[in-house]
Amino acid sequence: MIKNILIILFIGLFTNTTLAQNTLKIKVISGESKETIFGANVLVKDTTIGSTTDFNGLATIKKIENGLQTIVVSYVGFETVSKKITFPRTNRLLVIELHEDEESLDAIVIQSTRSKRSIAKIPTRIEVIGAEELDEKAAMNSTNISMVLRESTGIQMQQTSANSANQSIRIQGLDGRFTQLLKDGFPLFGGFSSGLSIMQIPPLDLQQVEIIKGSSSTLYGGGAIAGLVNLVSKKPKEEQKLNIMLDYTSRNGKTANVFYSNKFNKLGFTLYTSANFQNSVDVNEDHFSDIPKVRSFSINPSFFYYPSENETWRLSLNSSLENRIGGDIDVINETPSGNHLFFEENKSERYATQLTYNKDISENKSFHFKNSLSYFKRDLLLQNFQFLGAQFATFTEATYNLYNEKSDWVFGGNIISENFKEDENTTIDRSYSQFTFGGFAQNTWKFSNNMTLESGLRTDYNNNYGAFILPRTSLFIEFNDVISSRIGGGFGYKIPTIFTEDAELHSYENVLPINTNNFKAETSIGFNADVNYKTKIFNNHVSLSFNQLFFYTQLENSLILEQKGTDYEFTNANKPLNSTGFETNLKLKYRDFVLFTNYAFNNVKIESNQKALTPKHSFGGVLMYEVDNAWRIGYEAYYKSSQFRNNRTETPNYWTMGFMVMKTFKNISLYANFENFTDTKQQNYQSMIEAPHNNPTFTDIWAPTDGFIFNTGILIKL
Repeated sequence: MIKNILIILFIGLFTNTTLAQNTLKIKVISGESKETIFGANVLVKDTTIGSTTDFNGLATIKKIENGLQTIVVSYVGFETVSKKITFPRTNRLLVIELHEDEESLDAIVIQSTRSKRSIAKIPTRIEVIGAEELDEKAAMNSTNISMVLRESTGIQMQQTSANSANQSIRIQGLDGRFTQLLKDGFPLFGGFSSGLSIMQIPPLDLQQVEIIKGSSSTLYGGGAIAGLVNLVSKKPKEEQKLNIMLDYTSRNGKTANVFYSNKFNKLGFTLYTSANFQNSVDVNEDHFSDIPKVRSFSINPSFFYYPSENETWRLSLNSSLENRIGGDIDVINETPSGNHLFFEENKSERYATQLTYNKDISENKSFHFKNSLSYFKRDLLLQNFQFLGAQFATFTEATYNLYNEKSDWVFGGNIISENFKEDENTTIDRSYSQFTFGGFAQNTWKFSNNMTLESGLRTDYNNNYGAFILPRTSLFIEFNDVISSRIGGGFGYKIPTIFTEDAELHSYENVLPINTNNFKAETSIGFNADVNYKTKIFNNHVSLSFNQLFFYTQLENSLILEQKGTDYEFTNANKPLNSTGFETNLKLKYRDFVLFTNYAFNNVKIESNQKALTPKHSFGGVLMYEVDNAWRIGYEAYYKSSQFRNNRTETPNYWTMGFMVMKTFKNISLYANFENFTDTKQQNYQSMIEAPHNNPTFTDIWAPTDGFIFNTGILIKL
């Protein structure tokens, strides 16, 4: 009898204890952008019960006792939220909004590192341009992302055509082919398309831009020697959104951008369209265009499917058409004559698909799949020459992620193929086909409260150049609440192609193909280290953030384009190219005023000579007055030191300055931008062309060619 009573009491006590253990699912979103926050910490106060949000912003907490409990949600760069909840409760889903901490630089959810750690704690150094700053840059240049990139420390936008205004990106003095340009993690802009890519990516549909400087080959393979730029697109949210931007410039340019997004239960949709109409302009009155005539149109729909809370499918379709013509103004205006015959025209078509699948298998495991198909066709037409070709490329990748409190793992593999076919009527056939497949693993290990080690290894095999083994490591050290440091390095490689800045300068005329049988791939080893310091000064009225970066990259077998008679031939350099230098960034914030200053020193040498068209010293400063949903007023100034032309003569140094103002009335923003109002341009220092007029040659481009441009417009957010 007593035994039965004890059993009944035990069962009752166990049942009561079990019933007292509650489960709560929490969704954490940003109060400003409404985006889900990945990696936020969720904790029941005064207990050890907690969890971390997954890629969908969800965290599940179990074994919560009955009664009044305090749920604490925190994420670096956001204000911590504490919410008191009485258990048991009928609604098991709680949505919590975190608001950005205005004094923090780390209010960022990133994608490029594929880690669950916050940006403030990961060993990889990442610079992020957020949504608000992208709106500001779109007001300064609504047609492409060149303005977004060129104002970042250590990044140079190098113009490769005086007539068509094509540009490439240089990080830390290294040519554009060494920077991996990604869209949502997809390499869509390499090879034949790279010379025009920067000019064909408008900024309005971007949520943020992530920049990693230094070797990133472990996760992204060949080409990420100087670094990578990941353009992160906006995603649909519960509320319908419609953004419309209309822009007009003093140089006869008109741009219209439209972005729409909506989410319907398990379905989501975004649509971005852009159209640009630019008339040719002869800024320096030499009868040649300094701003080309451009007609471009792009449309990019994305479809989302959410079969469950833990799964997401996304299919994106990207297409763009562009006709860009520069040269003699008479030819552009379709009135050529005997002495007015020169032109340079680029007709291009770009089509791509992007398919992604993400699944959170559990709180500690996830699987990700990506596939893209891209087609790019370009007709480069000149007075007496044409270069016609099409490129078809594929990219497939799968990754498996493991997360826990102390360590994260990323395991993956990918296959990349590229096929370039030149028009059959050419006298020199530079067609080629290649594929690369590789596997990689990366570990992020927090082995103490103030130290985290990231290490990875990648092995790639290319059908033309064999195998490449690419180790990489980086260490994060937090000395105290105000000082931290990152130290790292890694190996990289780049498969050679004829599509370089030097070949682009010659419009590929008489540029011979690369013979893979006697040519070596470009390989690199790089190191970087930085120190971060954050504090408040003047009785806590001014916040100060300081970052000092040092870098070194050695590039072996770098491509050199040499003239041999009437032809141009690529060779491997006998000596390594060395890029050394440092970058300094300082930010001061006082109430609604923010001051950014930066300095970059680039010492890039090949065979003991400073690399042509690479300034050693660059300085920039931006002063902003920002009132949320009211005003954005900014003044900027940038300095470039003297450079060496390709003939080893030296250029002057120069300054450029700009001023912009944006006023917001609820859903409508009006803006005006005075870009380069000092009217600094290369024509002020030297002539841009060399005779004869009907078949000219053009000087190296080392300064702006378009001079002062005023633009104004309206941004409507509904």
